[in-house]
Amino acid sequence: MAHKQLLAAFGMLAAASPLLANNPDLAPMTAAPTASPDAKYCLRIEPVTGTRLEFVRCWTRQEWAEKDVDVDKEWAREGVAVVR
Repeated sequence: MAHKQLLAAFGMLAAASPLLANNPDLAPMTAAPTASPDAKYCLRIEPVTGTRLEFVRCWTRQEWAEKDVDVDKEWAREGVAVVR
């Protein structure tokens, strides 16, 4: 009898898990968050040829601009974090 109750409890938990995972507050951002001028924006960059390792670089907006990268434009696709 205990096994049936345990199985029923796990079944209800499994059925409810997609509802718990759906969080409407986590909508994707379209532009980078605003921060102070010395804040660093971390973005994924293309891996070196021959490797599958993903690289993340953190630079200020000015440093990204010097590399011809528009942080606001790339943030939705490649943004990781802002270090303030």
